[in-house]
Amino acid sequence: MERLWLRHYPPGVPADIDASTYPSLVAMFEESFQAFATRDACVCMGARLTYAALDDASRAFAAFLQSRGLQRGARVAVMMPNVLQYPVAICAILRAGYVVVNVNPLYKPRELEFQLADAGADAIIVLENFAHVLQQALPHTPVKHVVIARMGDMLGLAKGALVNGVVRHVKKMVPAYSIPGAIMFNDALAAGRRLPFARTALGPDDVAFLQYTGGTTGIAKGAILLHRNLIANVLQIEVWQAPLLAMPPPVEAMTIVTALPLYHIFALTACFLTGLRIGGMCVLIPNPRDIPGVIKVLAKYKVNSFPAVNTLYNALLHHSKFKTLDWSLLKCAVGGGMAVQQPVADAWFKATGRPIIEGYGLSETSPVLTCNRGDIGAWTGTIGLPLPSTEISIRDEEGHEVMPGQQGEICARGPQVMPGYWQRPEETALVMTQDGFFRTGDIGIMDEQGRVKIVDRKKDMISVSGFKVFPNEIEEVAMSHGGLMECAAIGVPDEHSGEVAKLFVVKKAPDVSAAELRAFLAARLAGYKVPRHIEFRDELPKSNVGKILRRALRDESSPPAH
Repeated sequence: MERLWLRHYPPGVPADIDASTYPSLVAMFEESFQAFATRDACVCMGARLTYAALDDASRAFAAFLQSRGLQRGARVAVMMPNVLQYPVAICAILRAGYVVVNVNPLYKPRELEFQLADAGADAIIVLENFAHVLQQALPHTPVKHVVIARMGDMLGLAKGALVNGVVRHVKKMVPAYSIPGAIMFNDALAAGRRLPFARTALGPDDVAFLQYTGGTTGIAKGAILLHRNLIANVLQIEVWQAPLLAMPPPVEAMTIVTALPLYHIFALTACFLTGLRIGGMCVLIPNPRDIPGVIKVLAKYKVNSFPAVNTLYNALLHHSKFKTLDWSLLKCAVGGGMAVQQPVADAWFKATGRPIIEGYGLSETSPVLTCNRGDIGAWTGTIGLPLPSTEISIRDEEGHEVMPGQQGEICARGPQVMPGYWQRPEETALVMTQDGFFRTGDIGIMDEQGRVKIVDRKKDMISVSGFKVFPNEIEEVAMSHGGLMECAAIGVPDEHSGEVAKLFVVKKAPDVSAAELRAFLAARLAGYKVPRHIEFRDELPKSNVGKILRRALRDESSPPAH
């Protein structure tokens, strides 16, 4: 199909980008380290890290990692919220010639153990608040090297000591742990400064990240993201945003709110990697659930770019101090990770004068595939147009492309699309078409302008504040309880999170209670995966072959159409 959407591109946005601009992300970083040396690359809790300091710290940390004897291509996991050590770790791992494995710090031991073992991780950098979880998972993983960071490590001596003391002794946020042989982050940095750093020749087809996602089945899989995949997506985002950034008033260096966690692909690419490329400053927010804290941080900066999820925009709008914030230099608010709701988009536009520009993507696509134009005056209800060098094809069950206006599976091809899943060729084969398109599993429609609208989810995935939750995983853990006959998990609407999990249960043991079952699940699943609602039933709807019909449960749980 011809790329009909190109006729509707904003003026100045090219049809294609050149993904061969840089041989690797490291080449892109190092260009920025030189060009923007005196600018701030990241700020967090009032402490600043210039591009020159990020260059210096990441080089030292890379030298330390190399001194551990890790082979080229070794997987190094990072398990931290948004603190200054995170960007240092990412740049260091890549510069040393290794692969970053982003880990959600909210993971329980079972989830962490699976991911570290599946990735074959040799090393991990973890914030001490989560070291007790790592301690439990460690014996069953290949990890040989552990670096432990503290909240205050990069905040300066006095402030760092104060923050570490408060976190540990006042807020009691560091459960006891024991990991013999672990080295502290600041000690690793100091050691690295005395060690030689060996530059590694990296090419476009070297693996940069393993980004874990549940995909269409419940098992978490590592999407292999090559250096060229992420470079392509950064360049696509850059040219798409260019008309917005060119609007008056001029801004020399972009201030980018990074409230979404860096382990999430949306923040990683749209905030951090894109920020580095354009010489911007990422305002790192360690805890985006602390809305008063977020407001306090926003009050200190004239924000230019604010990528976020619907739930965060909504929570901010409902805070009494939101109206005191200055949005006069806001260029773009990009909504992704989950659907943006019209009431939220309308309220945001009214409050800030700038629209929420909704986009769409997946871990497998680095992530951005489509985005609305930046000059929209109102919510469009679509996920926008395919980005430069990106093809979107809507296909039927047989894999044939359908006409504009007809429903089908959203399939994508472009330089940002992964080559496949880590060590899972059969899973890769399920999602890639013969002509090189990635099957997203989402059902959509393309209109005559080439704008795409998501209609339904082919997958049964639940999206809690943009985080993907897989019913299979909840059900599997619930069944390990021993007191259930069967169960089924679905997503139900929630005004705060967009969706939450609901578990339908047929009991085997009469004394199983909702509270006891929820406590059992909470000990084994990250908080956002734990079902908010548990309903006991005598039986569950099934197909003629005995398969539990989640769709039937969803249909009866959804509010009636008006």
